[in-house]
Amino acid sequence: MDDPFRLLGLNTNASAAEVRQARRDLAKEHHPDAGGDADMMRVINDAAGAALRILADPPGPATALPDVPPNVPPNVPPNSAREPDDAGMTRDAPSFTVEALPVETFEALLVVTSWIGEVIDDEPPYRLDVLIHAHDGIEYPCWCRLELVPDAGASTVSIGVGSYDDQPTPSITVLRDLWITHLNRYDWA
Repeated sequence: MDDPFRLLGLNTNASAAEVRQARRDLAKEHHPDAGGDADMMRVINDAAGAALRILADPPGPATALPDVPPNVPPNVPPNSAREPDDAGMTRDAPSFTVEALPVETFEALLVVTSWIGEVIDDEPPYRLDVLIHAHDGIEYPCWCRLELVPDAGASTVSIGVGSYDDQPTPSITVLRDLWITHLNRYDWA
């Protein structure tokens, strides 16, 4: 990707909020649920993620800290889940945006969790750790962390996924689509 800011229609001095807003605006046109193209939506998500990483770690003499995968919560029984290592952990940030405040989004995610898995741990309304059961394109159970960030009256959700019980880790795209599909089935009224 040559210039993620240009792809988002922004200049290189854009803020993180402007990057998230540009991604949200483009998603309204290009998201498959709005009649858009899934490949274009992936390009937009990748560009937004790249732009946010650039803003978080601007070029210069400072050394970036390595990405550290989140720990498996302490209340998970030993040997039932393992802390994902760098090879087994996949992160997608940002994954998707929900046009609701974090408290409402968190409640919806809890309901969806009851449909597709079980809550392992949570810090309402900003973090939810879930064990996803084999379901809708997910062949094996997996461990999933959802992190919510308030974003101009909406919520940006980032997903981290790791293997469970030494099973293969599912595609982050399949997992993201599973959450989006079920959130769109949720009764927001």
